[in-house]
Amino acid sequence: MTIRIGVVTFPGTLDDRDALRAAALAGAEGVPLWHRDRSLHGVDAVVLPGGFSYGDYLRAGAIARFAPVMEAIIDAAHGGLPVLGICNGFQVLTESHLLPGSMIKNDHLTFICREQRLNVENNRTAWTNQFSAGQEIVIPLKNQDGQFVADARTLDQLEAEGRIVFRYQDWNPNGSRRDIAGVTNEAGNVVGLMPHPEHAVELGFGPDSGAGPRAGQDGLCFFASVIQHLGALAAAG
Repeated sequence: MTIRIGVVTFPGTLDDRDALRAAALAGAEGVPLWHRDRSLHGVDAVVLPGGFSYGDYLRAGAIARFAPVMEAIIDAAHGGLPVLGICNGFQVLTESHLLPGSMIKNDHLTFICREQRLNVENNRTAWTNQFSAGQEIVIPLKNQDGQFVADARTLDQLEAEGRIVFRYQDWNPNGSRRDIAGVTNEAGNVVGLMPHPEHAVELGFGPDSGAGPRAGQDGLCFFASVIQHLGALAAAG
């Protein structure tokens, strides 16, 4: 069975081709999806990639949330479709209320681009099952509106339910509450994170060192995880 991973392009998206390539390197078929599409064309999972959808007017991700393709994605996500939001995609997921919290400007009010060490807090989601709990990985980070915020009650709930998927290690690059780099929904099929796993899939074209089993290629595990998840669902009937 060939897993088909759709990658959405909004006006201003930058990393759609990188995500398509990452899906292919992991063994899936990457399927381009256009923001005006009302159909997901039978894909098995969806990636909302990074960039500056609609120029980040109003708020980052605020306009993309109302794109026609998002209606189909929101409905499918509620039905269990795996959805990964990367950077701007994470912002779109919070604006769509598929994930809690919100994203605001970095606390230092500047754009940042660096290799970022993360701790895997939850390896039970559709996108993280190929990691080990507590594993440290290295993923590139590049954002300006990357500060994850939520009220204390929401943060406590995320902690209690194990829905914080990644935390920043060594240094919090944007002021995110409780060092949160990524979260998941209750079902574990929707995951959002600020760092860019699609930029850590090939040696020489991203981090060349890391603590994971795929040193320098930790991003591949996101795509391998969803392939494993979907394969297991198919096998179970």
